[in-house]
Amino acid sequence: MHPVGRDFRAFMAVRSRYTEDQLAVAVAQGVTQYVVLGAGLDTFAYRNPFPALRVFEVDFPATQEWKRVMLAEAEIALPPCLTFVPLDFEHRTLAEGLAEAGFDATRPAFFGWLGVVPYLTLEAFRSTLSAIASLPAGTAVSFDYAISPETLGPVGRLAFDRLAERVAAAGEPFQLFFTAEGLEAELRRAGFSRVEQLDYEQINERYFKDRADGLKLSAVKLAMLATAWV
Repeated sequence: MHPVGRDFRAFMAVRSRYTEDQLAVAVAQGVTQYVVLGAGLDTFAYRNPFPALRVFEVDFPATQEWKRVMLAEAEIALPPCLTFVPLDFEHRTLAEGLAEAGFDATRPAFFGWLGVVPYLTLEAFRSTLSAIASLPAGTAVSFDYAISPETLGPVGRLAFDRLAERVAAAGEPFQLFFTAEGLEAELRRAGFSRVEQLDYEQINERYFKDRADGLKLSAVKLAMLATAWV
């Protein structure tokens, strides 16, 4: 219940809700492929409400194997809609990994990319965007990103510095930050035709308005949500 803890709890929940809302719109428009980049312990495939939707979970091979062991130990059956895509980007591209897994690059797809972008290099970020933008019209990607720390206020900068210290100590330092304008330029340059970005006020209005428990994002403004369409 610490204010910072509440902020992260709210953001981590809402980023998944936002992405799955955007996915639902894409499915209604005919998309039948969902790619979860950096899937980790994502659970969507195990509660997928869309019978025709194939789910591709892309992750580092060792991480994916850890998840599969945990699923087996918990006796959670793998759903028929799910395809695992173990991918080491040092040896194969995203396009190659997906192609080997049976992904159809001639059809549009939706990508979820949560909790990943701040840890990437700019080169890796651009490479992934390029791969997604090369797919047919109707393709889209939703993701979260960290706001450039130099634009934060005093409270936000203090919260950022403490969080950055913790993730760096865990061996995964933050590397990539954007302003809203800078991200828009990156997405347009990659070939996306439409972009939506939500800041904390827009997220609160859409998802946390009138909650009885008062849960919402504070004005610290460490991160934003975005969706880009090909």
